[in-house]
Amino acid sequence: MHVWVRVETDAGITGLGECVHGGSAAIALIADLERRLIGQDPFAIDALFESLRRSLVFEGGFAGAFITALTGIEIALWDLKGKALGVPVYELMGGKFRDRIKVYADCEVEPGLDFDDAKRAVDEILEQGFKALKIDLDIFAYGHRGAETESFVKDAFNMTPDKWEYGRMLQLAQMVSELAGPEVEVACDLHTRLDKHSAIRLARDLEHLNLMWLEEPIPPENIDTMREITAATSTPICAGENLYLRHGFRDLIEKHAVDIIMPDIPKCGGLSECRKIANMAEIYSMPFAPHNVSSPVGTMASAHVCASIPNFLILEFHWTKRDYWSTIIAEKRDIIEDGFIALSDAPGIGVTLDEEVARAYQYPGTTWFS
Repeated sequence: MHVWVRVETDAGITGLGECVHGGSAAIALIADLERRLIGQDPFAIDALFESLRRSLVFEGGFAGAFITALTGIEIALWDLKGKALGVPVYELMGGKFRDRIKVYADCEVEPGLDFDDAKRAVDEILEQGFKALKIDLDIFAYGHRGAETESFVKDAFNMTPDKWEYGRMLQLAQMVSELAGPEVEVACDLHTRLDKHSAIRLARDLEHLNLMWLEEPIPPENIDTMREITAATSTPICAGENLYLRHGFRDLIEKHAVDIIMPDIPKCGGLSECRKIANMAEIYSMPFAPHNVSSPVGTMASAHVCASIPNFLILEFHWTKRDYWSTIIAEKRDIIEDGFIALSDAPGIGVTLDEEVARAYQYPGTTWFS
């Protein structure tokens, strides 16, 4: 389910935003922030964001649901400003480095799948024209089961995989890499489920596959431990989806704790903030590959940031199994074609919700743009 944000003006121009992973707390905060925005200049986006953040610093102005709530508002303000001036958001951010945004598909390949099921899942992605995909190696932690894992018993708190589980992770990564072929990039996600020595061992054992990256092998709390893992392997390490603001990324970048950063743009601070994060990473020769579980609204907003920075690598797409991906927007089209998002000259972020369709997927318990 989704949290969309709409900002209205007395000039009759509205802006549309989206934020993710803030839950009911972010929704309540958005409602509380509404009164603080009345009468403000909607064009002063950075000043508004920072003013609100500083005024509520004791309520969580550095991370978490509060920043996510601000992010939804910030994206809506950029959409509003673009519409008011008749230009796409990327033009307001200094123009674009590229016309198309490369996208990878987070596909439905889990360790419990047998070879035939995995092959079908990968083939579906390739048939859609994607040249990059991501699989989960750690799905046991979520309780999923398949033909190969029915009898497997996992201690949910022990972060050291046993011999069978470890072998299965290697087998799956090898299998999908072979299925994808030499021209398709493959990334593997671990969702912070391993300890240090297991992460180093796995990353080294996967080096021959030339993965696009190995994602979040350990929890993000200990930057120095992440740096040890990154330094110990030639497999690129990627992390950052659970960090907020450029302040949260500073140590990760300055300590070279990862090879690739992946902020979630509709979560960690919004469009302007993530451009600053990307610019900081560029100084350290670090690519920018945003995490993304948003609807077409948040995805297109993210694409504008990706267009406006030099060190963009690739953007995530997480909706391969949701039939309403193209019907939930008024444009009634798939914004992704052959693994790319083509940027248009439409004003704002470039898409509009079909509110009749979208109402069925709004966050549970909320009213429609109250």
